[in-house]
Amino acid sequence: MNNKTLIVVVGPTAIGKTALGIKLAQHFNTEIISADSRQFFKEMSIGTAVPTKNELLAAKHHFIQNLSIEQSYSVGDFEKDALEKLDEIFSINNYAIMVGGSGLYVDAVCNGLDHFPEITSHAKLTVESIFKTQGLEGLKEKLKQLDQKTYDTIDLDNSRRIMRALEVCISSHQPYSSFLNKNKGKRPFNIIKIGIKADREIIYNRINMRVDLMIENGLLEEAKSVFKYKKLNALNTVGYKELFKYFENDYSLDEAINEIKKNTRRFAKRQLTWYRKDEKITWFNYDCNINQVINFIEE
Repeated sequence: MNNKTLIVVVGPTAIGKTALGIKLAQHFNTEIISADSRQFFKEMSIGTAVPTKNELLAAKHHFIQNLSIEQSYSVGDFEKDALEKLDEIFSINNYAIMVGGSGLYVDAVCNGLDHFPEITSHAKLTVESIFKTQGLEGLKEKLKQLDQKTYDTIDLDNSRRIMRALEVCISSHQPYSSFLNKNKGKRPFNIIKIGIKADREIIYNRINMRVDLMIENGLLEEAKSVFKYKKLNALNTVGYKELFKYFENDYSLDEAINEIKKNTRRFAKRQLTWYRKDEKITWFNYDCNINQVINFIEE
């Protein structure tokens, strides 16, 4: 029997995944793989809630601020790099921890990536034309029409991801969602998935408090320092794009902060929609005793 086990910690943003991941890494004397695609970039630390210096010292983390926003890095690259890192960890330890806020990146490591049909030039031109003439709203409307299932789970603020899904729909004349979870290989390690949950009101309060703390800790200055790169995909993300609108006088500072809170709440809701589809996740309350989780894993 294979005795190598990847313990995956998931849940909505601001729920306490980092803290739980560190406690588990310390108990099992192992290392943490971060599967949060927003935390890869070294120019973005406050707005992506990167673990603090003390947290990084408490357990060895991988894939935290290891890239520049100017580097392109795909979920496929992450799958390959994370599996290589897991091989290293498993060569000296029976356990590894993965802490994830990005469902797609967690799935890539646990299940492998989906295989899609070739994209036709007609599909590319059609999608580009919709984006140019109707913007993000036009893309969302088209996706809703062609693939309601994907529309319900995709990050609706991520134009690039929506365009990719539409290109697949138009090229294949089939929903993007119909290509998901097909013919995936089994991983050479066991996987135990732990989810952290709380009532919606608690999650929303934690998000609001975290955003206020980010502003206090200098998010404004951090956003200013990357403003000139705002066209890069890495910066098309909550916490930065709203402040860019403040710099461009589209929002007052209060409006920008309120938008960050609102969009982060929407992001948490989408994360939960994604994770709830996965029946392999065992859920624990955000304030549960760590021993409950450890006992469950060891059993």
